[in-house]
Amino acid sequence: MGAGHDHTPSAEDAGRPGDFRRKLAIAFGITALIVLAQATGAWLTGSLALLTDTAHALTDASGLLVALVAGTLMLRPPSSRRTWGFRRIEVMAALGQAAILLLVGAYTAVEGIRRLFAPPEVPAQELLVFGVIGLVANLTAIAVLASGRSANFNMRAAFLEVLNDALGSVGVIVAAIVMATTGYLRADAIAGLFIAALILPRAIKLLRETSSVLMEFTPKGLDLAAVHEHMLSVEHVREVHDLHASTVATGLPTLTAHVVVEEECFADGHAAEVLAQVKECVAEHFDVAIHHSTIQIETPTISEEEPGSVKH
Repeated sequence: MGAGHDHTPSAEDAGRPGDFRRKLAIAFGITALIVLAQATGAWLTGSLALLTDTAHALTDASGLLVALVAGTLMLRPPSSRRTWGFRRIEVMAALGQAAILLLVGAYTAVEGIRRLFAPPEVPAQELLVFGVIGLVANLTAIAVLASGRSANFNMRAAFLEVLNDALGSVGVIVAAIVMATTGYLRADAIAGLFIAALILPRAIKLLRETSSVLMEFTPKGLDLAAVHEHMLSVEHVREVHDLHASTVATGLPTLTAHVVVEEECFADGHAAEVLAQVKECVAEHFDVAIHHSTIQIETPTISEEEPGSVKH
């Protein structure tokens, strides 16, 4: 028996991405205004915290623009040339945003340490005004994106960027208040380092997760060894090899395997039953439900003659 394909739901329907373009467009518009306001404030005040928050907001704005483009392309239907459509572009967009955030965080850390030793004069009142403007705008963007933040990598990256920028604005406000009330100029550099501390761990985590998808590692939460053992427990299954699992995009894990059954299964009709049981196994028995599986049922003879197969 040839390959068995489980399409319940189909490739087109499994993990279908939602349409979040309106939310992303609103958030992008708000963030672009934040960039203009904070860039003006950073130029007027010379604040590292505000400059860092401006760079972060600029990264947010570019990231949201990329997310908006990715969100549009993701909705294009599959074709004979692009069998998954543009589903994976959300992963690539999130990867790019994570890389940019790492650069911003690293620069902030270096500059913040330098300014701890040589803190410049920063007008606290002006800094407070621009910090409040940034916080209000970021909270608005957070409210817009909140409902879709768990939908996919693309929306998650966009939400995290705006959330981090809002926390950065809080740091700017705190630094301004401390400098205005105590005259402690290093508060600006400390706020910049605080923002860097917010950026770097999240960027690293997002970079790691998106890289694992692009490298086609086993989906997070799926124990492939357990899948292998469970498939072997199906009656008449003698061997399972070339077992692979990966993630195409958010909500779309896939699995392929060659399942060796007894020769007589092809004569008495058991092969079709085994195929159905194996597909049910990968779709329902694990924390990560795989509804798009490609299973090849074969005899021991075919398995032995197959070149380049990966035994487990």
